[in-house]
Amino acid sequence: MSKLDKIEELQNLLREDSQNSQARRQLAVLLVDCGFNDEALKNLLYLSKNFEEDSGVFYNLGIVYEKLKHFAQARDAYQKAIELEPEAYDAIYNLGLVYIELKEYDLAIECFDKVIKSDENDSNAYFNLGLAYFKKGELVPAIEQFQKTTDLNDEDIYAHFYIGNILKELGDSIGARLEFQKVLDISPDYSWAYYNLGVLDYEEGDDESALENLRQTISLNPADMEAYKILSKITAKKGYFDEAKSIIENAINNCGDNGDLYYYLARIFLNLGDKENYEKNVSLALKNSNSLSVSIEQVQHEMNSIK
Repeated sequence: MSKLDKIEELQNLLREDSQNSQARRQLAVLLVDCGFNDEALKNLLYLSKNFEEDSGVFYNLGIVYEKLKHFAQARDAYQKAIELEPEAYDAIYNLGLVYIELKEYDLAIECFDKVIKSDENDSNAYFNLGLAYFKKGELVPAIEQFQKTTDLNDEDIYAHFYIGNILKELGDSIGARLEFQKVLDISPDYSWAYYNLGVLDYEEGDDESALENLRQTISLNPADMEAYKILSKITAKKGYFDEAKSIIENAINNCGDNGDLYYYLARIFLNLGDKENYEKNVSLALKNSNSLSVSIEQVQHEMNSIK
């Protein structure tokens, strides 16, 4: 029997007997599993009112609220599940995830510490502990937890990726490269690893390698705006203004209106001696000033000085 057929069967049972709590529990879990979260929520709220001492009901209620991105309600549901069953480590783990979403990083750290004390080989708990420290801005304890993650699961590309980012932030470009390459060894289509390698190349003046990695980034993720920006900078620096123009035009097609992209395109047209298109794109940059990293005053000053 398929899951959808089972859902229909359970719904029919509840039409005949709305007090059939076992059928309602099974239905709620199946609804969540099939992505019918709003319907699952209705059933779990019904159960939570009738089984106020049932930790499992509140745990599943937390899952549904989390899937619906109602994180405050998910927190409350998980807390209730843990209150009823203090060693409900699945609920404690999920509560930690919710605390990260709510930016309550110290509370998230407490949750993952508890999970790790119950299971020292839980690589996911170490990863999320590292994530909480990372988001809190504490890079040293973050990298320690990500490294513990990879000690337990060397195939965790996200842990390697975060280690690479932290090493890059700390100025260890060699170590960062090794981690980003490790990501690609595990997952060759991970565009962000190519992007970060391209950024390292660009910062170190290796334009050819940067071009290769950034082009690979865009081939895998045509909406990576930052990759287009750096690509256009490199090609414009080399004097390939027509190529730089094509790069930014593709970026606009794939990423949509953006002040920075129009400003970059305006400056390329200026280098091509096309004043009309320069002014047109400056106007578009100012129209999209909410995504313009250069001050409006600077853009207007540049335009006035050219007139």
